[in-house]
Amino acid sequence: MVVDAPSTAGAPRRALHRSPWAPTLLAVVLAVAFGVPVLHPAIGPVSWWVVGLVFVGGVVAESVPLHVEFGRETYAFSLMDLVLVIGLLEVGPFWTFVARTLALLVTLVHQRYQLPKLVFNIANGALEVALAGLVLGAFGSLDIAEPLTWLALLTALIASTLGGTLLVSTAITLTAGPPGWEFWRGMLATGIVMPVLGVGIAIVVLILVGSSAWTLVVVLPLVIAVLLLFRTTARVGRERRTVQQVYDFARRVEEVSPDEAGVRQIASAVRELLNAERVALWLPPFLEDGPRLVVVGNAEVPDWYAGPSDPEDPIRRRAVDPVGGGPVLVASATATDEESAALARRGADEVLGAPVVTAAGEHGYLEVCDRRSDLVSFEAGDRAALDAMLTHVNAAIRQQQLLTRIRYDADHDALTGLPNRQRLAVEIDTLLSAEPGDVRAGLVFASLDNYTEVTDTLGHAASDELLLVTAGLLREHAPPRALVARMEGGQFAVLLPGLSLPATERAARRLRDAAATRARVAGLDLDVLLTFGVAAAPVHGDTSGTLMQRADVALLAGHSSGGVASYHPVLDQQSLRRLQLGTELESAMAEKQITVVFQPIVDTRTSDIVSVETLVRWAHPRYGNVPPDDFIGLAEQIGRIGAVTDYVLDLALERCRKWLDQDIALSVAVNLSAKCLAEPDLVDRVRAALRRHGVPGSLLTLELTEGIVVDDSVRNSTVLADLHALGLRLSMDDFGTGYSSLSQLRQLPIDELKIDKSFVLGMSTSQSESFIARSIVELAHNLGLRVVAEGVEDEVTRDLLAEMGCDKLQGFLVSRPLPDDRLENWLLARTGVRSAAPGAPHRRLFVRS
Repeated sequence: MVVDAPSTAGAPRRALHRSPWAPTLLAVVLAVAFGVPVLHPAIGPVSWWVVGLVFVGGVVAESVPLHVEFGRETYAFSLMDLVLVIGLLEVGPFWTFVARTLALLVTLVHQRYQLPKLVFNIANGALEVALAGLVLGAFGSLDIAEPLTWLALLTALIASTLGGTLLVSTAITLTAGPPGWEFWRGMLATGIVMPVLGVGIAIVVLILVGSSAWTLVVVLPLVIAVLLLFRTTARVGRERRTVQQVYDFARRVEEVSPDEAGVRQIASAVRELLNAERVALWLPPFLEDGPRLVVVGNAEVPDWYAGPSDPEDPIRRRAVDPVGGGPVLVASATATDEESAALARRGADEVLGAPVVTAAGEHGYLEVCDRRSDLVSFEAGDRAALDAMLTHVNAAIRQQQLLTRIRYDADHDALTGLPNRQRLAVEIDTLLSAEPGDVRAGLVFASLDNYTEVTDTLGHAASDELLLVTAGLLREHAPPRALVARMEGGQFAVLLPGLSLPATERAARRLRDAAATRARVAGLDLDVLLTFGVAAAPVHGDTSGTLMQRADVALLAGHSSGGVASYHPVLDQQSLRRLQLGTELESAMAEKQITVVFQPIVDTRTSDIVSVETLVRWAHPRYGNVPPDDFIGLAEQIGRIGAVTDYVLDLALERCRKWLDQDIALSVAVNLSAKCLAEPDLVDRVRAALRRHGVPGSLLTLELTEGIVVDDSVRNSTVLADLHALGLRLSMDDFGTGYSSLSQLRQLPIDELKIDKSFVLGMSTSQSESFIARSIVELAHNLGLRVVAEGVEDEVTRDLLAEMGCDKLQGFLVSRPLPDDRLENWLLARTGVRSAAPGAPHRRLFVRS
């Protein structure tokens, strides 16, 4: 048995009991103690041809071993027992020791063993021969034809193997700690099986040769065949273990966490599979993260080392070459001068390198350095195993980055890349909670005055361009520690940590002056006109909600006070409008001031009109058209959202009933507030409305905001399941702007996702937004959900969505939201009637091309 002790190359100086020379010196002492009384030349002639045979047989046996790796150790089992039996019986322990020592020396030098390991193994071999000779000497004279001799030989070899095993376990304990029961179980089993096999073959060979020397003609080919079979079995066993390890690896990477720890878990799994000293995984920049290098190794490996992060490194360059790249194996024995220098940079003797592909299609790099064994090195099979693993590594990395992208998009604005309102609120609360009451921070809201005018006159593309220019100006001129965010529409925010109210006011004025410029937008020179509202903590509030609300109030005042205004309690009087709107909600519904408009939704493939979304509008006699966000949010705050929902639901179902009376099936969709889901009688009210209008549940879709998914009270109740049981469909509205996850979606009875229009509007010009939309479509389909795309305004976007497999389309390309009478005219002018499909009770409308 040959043991490969842990490599210490590049390791810091360790205590004596951790030095590789400690077990080596112990082995030498034991070899001398047991060898001196036993290993001395016998009197009489020596059969030199037998000594030569033992030498040659030893070289052959040690050259075709069965390698068993255990952590940092590798154990080599061979048919040396066969050679030892022949030597011990024919030439005695001394010449057997000489021949075996020479065979070991030749073999280990050829395999480039380090000096302590070489001396240890030679001493261990001497000890094993001495123990075998000592046992045989106790049995007296031996006759190969006698069963007692067979027993003596078996006892001698078992004692020899156990003695070597004890020495090996001591060496492991001194250098790496106790090996454990698994080691002893494998070693003891092999220590019995191998001697039995070796003694059996040796006895047969010696008896046959003793009867006639010509039997060598038959025996030698048989022995060679056994050796070859032994080697083949070892190789097949290793390949079988590799396949099983790759399978286990695939299961492990499917469960990695979607964060920095997950990348480390992937690298650790690769290291364990290939039994490597260290593994490095380099990933290119992604979103807000810079390039990352994760190195996994033993305690002596630094967190970073040169090579994997260097694009000019020759090993990495070969692996990620777009033309001929792929897994590469570089070993010091065959490396070029350039590759040898690269290996030296890593302190490694051999490196397996391979490219990995990220979610953005960029190349990362994975490399595996040195087996935790100097006896077994990387080979073609390991490169194939690494190649097989790459599929799973790439999938795990893409999944991680896709989830990172979804989380990133949840708190960033898709157009400008700035943090959005949700992210701003988290940053404010984090800042203010560090030292409650003592932290100073300024908050500036900025409104792009001509945003609506540019949108109405030049279209969304021009206003988006103007927003990008404004975002760039604010980022350029904001203080270094400031956080610039985009709220909604043409509104931005700037968080200024550490500033008092006067300092925040001065910063707002400087920003306004710096941003007051002209920009080339849609072929025109447009003014960038900003109005600012200022609030500061702690004087104006100590929570994100309060501070943002007061900055918003100040922003309203800024339009009439020179462009910059700070919050003052007197400004709250302007909230009187909101109060009046709240008190007039009921009368507005009774007097039909609040109405609905309908926006058609079409099937991407057939152009059938499958649904219309019902949108609420309020034409106030004094305030004019009140934005839905103003009075819907107000209704939620004052507890009247249930009444508004019932009102809109009745109007939608009434319209649906009229279509049914014309033998036309056209579903209606109604938005449902999270507040409504907390009302205990919601399901009964929806059921009653369906019965009242005689509309089947299949023709009603309730659209839910994404925030509902992360609301524990909703997820832990049965309200969504009860609604779904009515036969209606549940749709997740504005998907991608909230904090929902795929695991949460699987727990809810959701039928479809609506991709938020912020992703759809830029698809025709932005590859990243197109990538996000495609990812959402694929994820939704994998969960069995249908997908609706909002905000489809051009044919290019429509064609892209159709190619992605998006199920339904909604947007200005199909139709703007229309009141009831104009919707009827639109239907008469733009649609045709399709006969009822077999088994369907009603006809369908389709958009004529």
